Amino acid sequence: MPVYSFEALTADGETRKGVIEADSAKGARSLLRGQAMVPIKVESVGAQAAGQDGAGGAGAGRSLRRRVFSATGLAIWTRQLAGLVSSGLPLERALTSLSDEAERDNEHHLVALLRAEVNGGATFAKALSQHPREFTPIFIAVIGAGEQSGNLGLVLERLADDLEEQQALKAKLIGAALYPAIVSLVAVVIVLFLVTYVVPQVAHVFAGSKRALPLLTVIMIGTSAFVRSYGWLMLVAIIFGVIGARLALANALFREKFDAAWLNLPILGKLSRSYNTARFASTLAMLAAAGVPILKALQAAAETLSNRAMRTDALDALVLVREGAPLASALAQKKRFPGLLAMFARLGEQTGQLPTMLQRAAKQLSVEVQRRAMQLATILEPLLIVVMGVVVMLIVLAVLMPIIQLNQLVK
Repeated sequence: MPVYSFEALTADGETRKGVIEADSAKGARSLLRGQAMVPIKVESVGAQAAGQDGAGGAGAGRSLRRRVFSATGLAIWTRQLAGLVSSGLPLERALTSLSDEAERDNEHHLVALLRAEVNGGATFAKALSQHPREFTPIFIAVIGAGEQSGNLGLVLERLADDLEEQQALKAKLIGAALYPAIVSLVAVVIVLFLVTYVVPQVAHVFAGSKRALPLLTVIMIGTSAFVRSYGWLMLVAIIFGVIGARLALANALFREKFDAAWLNLPILGKLSRSYNTARFASTLAMLAAAGVPILKALQAAAETLSNRAMRTDALDALVLVREGAPLASALAQKKRFPGLLAMFARLGEQTGQLPTMLQRAAKQLSVEVQRRAMQLATILEPLLIVVMGVVVMLIVLAVLMPIIQLNQLVK
């Protein structure tokens, strides 16, 4: 049954907004009048969504409209839905419950629209596919497999687990990088303040002196003058450099070569390799456990790889599997993937427990990512502090050395 959003006046003169199910807009108005409300505005929720997605031509409205679910919000919503469905509640009633409990109007409207489409005879996966901004193809594929197998509750639980693990891993990586980023920002601000304000004051004091200044002071005064005179040019150059880098990375061939070179970096390369492989293995395990055919699962899992070089390798492995090669053998030929993945895949194929073994590989690689990230943060934190201290010390010495030299002359 279609869903309509409404705005109406109650008997007390208050304005009430919400959604209501009815056969037509006219029927929705009749239902509102039956509830002693005067309808002011009644509009189809589906029409609203289509208008927002299609406005501006070529998806302009879609790019401007904010997503209903954040990554964390989607994980929470999936967990709630999994709990309701696993407890034996029909999908339609579970969606009704989540719609009623939604705290935000846009979330309430989205879930109500999903419920209406399911009531209209569409599968849940089909209903989700009508909202590509909110639900990824992998999310939809897993739900579709769960519906086909009759284990939607179990599949939703696994999907919620996977989303929560993704968020936990990202949170730990962000936490590891946050302190070094703050220290770097503070260091840049302090150095810029000293170079653009303190050092020029010293230069002004000693401008009338005919004595030769210490070399460090001369270098610092020259650096200060350069930054004050050409700092804006440096800023413009940095901005254009960032824009140029983004345009270059938009080229598929350049991006693949860049990502391949990135994997060869001593520490960051290994971190990126492990992170991408963990995501790939986790997604592949979840899809395989849900009953998705291995070729389709490989295709979907490859899309989760942010590193284009590794994505190319995954698609090459897909071709090998399509030609009849075992998954472990296909992955072993791609050296950008850690050998651990091929080893666990081989064990899974030999024991008939491929999803379980792939999930173990994903967990082990996730632990490795966290360990490497913490090691990198542990190294960077004192290193950044030392570098900042050395730079500030040089600036202070450049300021104090002429003063000390002048005191010695007076004595």
